Amino acid sequence: MGLIGGLLGLPAAPFRGAGWVLRQVVAEAERQYYDPSAIQRELLDLSRQLDEGLIDEEEFDRREDELLDRLQAVQERQRRDQGEQ
Repeated sequence: MGLIGGLLGLPAAPFRGAGWVLRQVVAEAERQYYDPSAIQRELLDLSRQLDEGLIDEEEFDRREDELLDRLQAVQERQRRDQGEQ
């Protein structure tokens, strides 16, 4: 990129930087969302809530299904990643 191209691209620099930051935030959120240990902790907490009567059986079943689906997605992703290596 020449001097003129560099100068013309300067006004867009903040947008490129903001895009990079946004991509980093999304990547970290996905990493935390699909972290198996975090999902296990959420399952334990969910079980505790049921035992303490904070949620009913229907709410427990619904949320447990969501967590187990996430855990299954993690396991499938790990198998897929191992297959690509």
